Amino acid sequence: MRNLIYSINLTTDGCCDHTRIGGSGETLEYVLNLFQEVDLQIFGRKTYELMVPYWPDVANDPAEDAESIAFAKAFVALNRIVFSRTLKNIEEKHTNIVRANLKEEVLKLKQQPGKKILVGGVSVPEQLIELGLVDEFRFVVHPMIVGKGRRLAEGISLPERLNLKLVDSKALPSGAVALHYTK
Repeated sequence: MRNLIYSINLTTDGCCDHTRIGGSGETLEYVLNLFQEVDLQIFGRKTYELMVPYWPDVANDPAEDAESIAFAKAFVALNRIVFSRTLKNIEEKHTNIVRANLKEEVLKLKQQPGKKILVGGVSVPEQLIELGLVDEFRFVVHPMIVGKGRRLAEGISLPERLNLKLVDSKALPSGAVALHYTK
């Protein structure tokens, strides 16, 4: 069975609002390495619309820095599924819209042959955590306190506490820490 990985950047006070965190070359490099483990990404509509067309445009912009272009090209090459009831159509060749039951569809995807599956964003991953379908958690915790913004797991209602096992941790030069947990 394929593992489902949830990966997100957050601040030390738990904020996962990308407009408050920003990004860096080292964060892109961390996720680029993660891309080597996966062959499918899952998004909800909002996250998808943040990522596309931004990263495909970066992939084709020679004025961008080398880290951003490498990340963008790897992002564009991955297959994607967008769970949405409102998105009309997608013209990307590697992306499909799924309107069916999230739990049933993800269970089917996990049974198919292939590498791991990566889920990004907040709403869809929260639903998948509640359903018990996320196998690995990859958090990059940035050394900042922002005091406001969307918090990780603020919309989750679990029947019991989810205890995680630390598999790996890596301090990045900026002071951010990459944490890898499993259930």
